[in-house]
Amino acid sequence: MKLKILLPSEVLLEEPVNQVTAEAENGFFSILPRHIDFVSALVPGIFSYVDSEGEERFLALDDGILVKQGDRVYVSAARAVTGESLEELEDAVENELKVLDESEKKSRAVMSRLEVDTLRRFSRLGGER
Repeated sequence: MKLKILLPSEVLLEEPVNQVTAEAENGFFSILPRHIDFVSALVPGIFSYVDSEGEERFLALDDGILVKQGDRVYVSAARAVTGESLEELEDAVENELKVLDESEKKSRAVMSRLEVDTLRRFSRLGGER
């Protein structure tokens, strides 16, 4: 099978694989080369695959969709983090979450300033009567 993982900004991975394991709302499932064509919504969690050399590889995926069609498996997700081992993947996810936390704090500060500015303008409109 050929696995292709798509993110909004890039193709994260495209390589031949022997097996794919992912998690849907009703639990984990595996896909092998002769598996019937299949579509599933993925939940955030660990995604693994066995590459053509028999090595198991891991990714952390956000919400996404998996489509198995013929000898191809497509995964589309909002975000994904790769790691050579589960320990390395855990570190990569923690670092990614720290970056997201900082970004979220900045976004909240901007939104707060916009809200205060909007309230100020509304109060001026009320005073002009």
